[in-house]
Parts: sequence; C-alpha cells; structure tokens
Amino acid sequence: MKTNSFPHYDVSENPTGCCPRFNPHGWDNQHLHFENKPFVRATTRSAMHVPWNMGKVFTRVQEHIEDAGAADPATEIVLSRDISPWEAEHFFAVENEVEGEEMTTLSGDYFTRVFEGPYRRVRDLAHDMGVAATAMGKTAKRVYFFYTTCPRCAKAYGENYMVGVAEI
Repeated sequence: MKTNSFPHYDVSENPTGCCPRFNPHGWDNQHLHFENKPFVRATTRSAMHVPWNMGKVFTRVQEHIEDAGAADPATEIVLSRDISPWEAEHFFAVENEVEGEEMTTLSGDYFTRVFEGPYRRVRDLAHDMGVAATAMGKTAKRVYFFYTTCPRCAKAYGENYMVGVAEI
C-alpha cells in the first residue's frame, strides 16, 4: 500500500469531452493510507440531499486548482459526503497549496468499494460500507464517495460508477 495515492485512474478514454469513462479495475477492495494528504475542502448547498450549487462551486475550485498548478488528471479525485440534508462537503485531491481555497489534509487508513447504480442509492451504499468495515473488524468513521462521472456522462456511458471510500 503506497502512502497518499489512489488506485490508477485512467483518464485517456473521454468520448464525451467532459468526464472520462471510469474503469473500475483496481478500485474495488483497496486499502489506502494517507499521511497529511493535501485536499481543497469546499461545501455545497443541498435541499434534502439534492445539490443546488455544485456546478458553480466545482467550477470555481477547479479553476483555482488549475491556476495553482495543483492538478494531476490521474489523481483529480473528489471525495464527497453529505454532512446534513442541506450541505455536502467535497475534498479535491491536490498536489500542492491552492490560494483562495480552504486547504486541509486527510490522514489515516481507508478502504474502497465500487458500486454501480443511481445516485439515490448513496445512503444504502454508505450503510453497506459500514457493514463491510464491521466484517473486517473495523468501524467506518466517515464514508465518502468518489462520483466518477456527472449525471450527463453517466447517461452517455450507460453506467454510473461510484467508489465508496471509508475511513477505518
């Protein structure tokens, strides 16, 4: 297990020109370890877990990340979780400091599971991550999701992969 890295994220196949087609190979049942892994933290508003301003926030953050030279397409992972029915937080993996954004780090051990299906299943999938942690003799502290494609690209590809990432 390599510190501060994610499984290989192949961004080479991108027929939509938006989100690359996600290849789940190598992402399921992985153990990750972070030591002060840098992330930009941003929040979005929601209405009963349905995002309101995600496009605007993600566009702003991505522009700041690119301006700072902190992006690497193969590691541009965003970990998201609802912190209430009205707000979600998002952690954008970066290579270095990004001015104008809230910086944070994550440290600890994590495991992954790959799911395919509609976004509305996230609550059940978060529960499944907790059950999987218990089966490993661990407790899931926080569960994040890496939404591999936007809704438009998921429709174009005919599949909607999500990667659960649980801190244990």
